[in-house]
Amino acid sequence: MDSKRIISFLRQLMANNNRPWFQEHKAEYESVRAEFERGISQAIERIVTFDPEIAHLTVKDCTYRFYRDTRFSADKSPYKNHLGAYIDAKGKKALRGGYYIHLEPDHCVLAVGNYWLPTNILTSCRNEIMGNTEAWLKCVENEEFKRYFNDEGQDNSIAYWDQPQGFGLEKLKTCPSGFPKDWEYVKYLRLKNYCAWHAVPEDFFEGDGWLDEMEHIFRVAKPMMDFMNAVIDDYE
Repeated sequence: MDSKRIISFLRQLMANNNRPWFQEHKAEYESVRAEFERGISQAIERIVTFDPEIAHLTVKDCTYRFYRDTRFSADKSPYKNHLGAYIDAKGKKALRGGYYIHLEPDHCVLAVGNYWLPTNILTSCRNEIMGNTEAWLKCVENEEFKRYFNDEGQDNSIAYWDQPQGFGLEKLKTCPSGFPKDWEYVKYLRLKNYCAWHAVPEDFFEGDGWLDEMEHIFRVAKPMMDFMNAVIDDYE
């Protein structure tokens, strides 16, 4: 994937996020979009080798509109400043966890898991962690998971999507109601989502070698995601 070309276009767009400029450079956008979609097609093919549940997905199933919905936003910029794809067996709007690939100037990310869960499902996930603690710890406290998704030293009440890596985009300041505050692993109960992310450099996606590293990172986080999806799937 020619990420250098993609990032270059997005950086120019960030400085000229308006319709006249975009229309003048639409041909370049179409080429960049096609290059990104080629990369996502490769990613799907690779992920299928260890997660056959996503085998039915096409690139269109995983990518998003580039045009922003500005109706309820103070930011009226008409276009996004990134390209992203969410590879989820049940679709982009599913509650279950999936794989996310994000290209943005100075902020390229690989992520695995879910972004938002309703309170009732989140409570069930927390109960599952307490009921099967040993299995959960094998997923999130092994050396490889901590290597890519460790968030030690971060303020546990703040979302850190802009940090180099982490686990849990948003966290409660205290233990959720109904759970033991003195539990040894209460930090996992405070999570408001179960998303593990790892930032990568802009040149990470150059060529085809990135697919090997992407596969490794996604494989490391998949047991955590599978643990949660086993709960979430009961609701979908």
